Amino acid sequence: MTLRTAVDGTGILGIGAYRPHRVVGNAEVAARTGRTAEWIERRTGIVERRYAAAGESVIDMAVEAARKAAADAGIAPGRIGAVVLASMSHLQQSPGGAAEIAGRLGIRAAAFDLNAACAGFCYGLAVASAMVRDGSARYVLVVGSDKMTDIVAPDDPAAAILFADGAGAVIVGPRDDEGIGPVVWGSDGSRAGLIAHDASWDAFRDDPDRAWPVMRMAGPEVFRWAIEEMPAVAREALDAAGVTAGDLDAFVPHQANLRMIETVTQRLGLPDHVTVARDVVHSGNTSAASVPLAVARLKELGVGSGGLALLLGFGAGLTWGAQVVRLP
Repeated sequence: MTLRTAVDGTGILGIGAYRPHRVVGNAEVAARTGRTAEWIERRTGIVERRYAAAGESVIDMAVEAARKAAADAGIAPGRIGAVVLASMSHLQQSPGGAAEIAGRLGIRAAAFDLNAACAGFCYGLAVASAMVRDGSARYVLVVGSDKMTDIVAPDDPAAAILFADGAGAVIVGPRDDEGIGPVVWGSDGSRAGLIAHDASWDAFRDDPDRAWPVMRMAGPEVFRWAIEEMPAVAREALDAAGVTAGDLDAFVPHQANLRMIETVTQRLGLPDHVTVARDVVHSGNTSAASVPLAVARLKELGVGSGGLALLLGFGAGLTWGAQVVRLP
């Protein structure tokens, strides 16, 4: 007996972005990190980033992006069968944020969170594609939403100059042709300390004099790891999808740092016609939101709709994920 799948092809049917209203330039960040605005731009490529309001949560941003994605796909929220939230900064551990997102959309869909940090959206996209393919849900909402300003020390010269807030969402559903290629993913827990909170919640609970745990990052080590190992992951994703770099219309890497993006792009040897997403310049590093926000920006600019894009996410864990998709 052969088990059947519900559909042969899956794809991204719509996309939505939410960028907080507050724009924060380098001068403001420099004033509290002991750097200069020129140094920050030179080292990161970032000119400005967005910060969520004090009362604005990961869930608030996710719901706004989700509504836009559903409208873009022409899919009523009631047809969504599952909600996947990728986030590393949702401050309420239980219940998961995805169920609240579903509730605020007025649906009773399956809902769960996943935390693969900056690779989280690529992980969520792979899971959603598999769910649609096997018939677990016909339409799946995948949201990458992070309020990094909640978990990064504002005066940390390694992290505060990079991280920002935002949310990006997609609707994954059936297509006549294949729109989401095989995922290439993995982790290296031996390097977990390179991007990690500086204390556990129980340490904070048991020591009233201890400061709120914040995420710290060993920037130079992470930079070297990414530029040395991520080009190979990207090439493996191309091979898994059965395409070459010349078939691509766009490359959308995690928007970690412009220098990192440029170095990985150079080492991949992409042809000149491939558009490289550089949303980091005006959005900063938004962790799980960075890849969908960058894809949304390409759509806003009229780049490559229906064309092939290589997505590449990587971050804390250390984790990574990559796949080739058709742009919405």
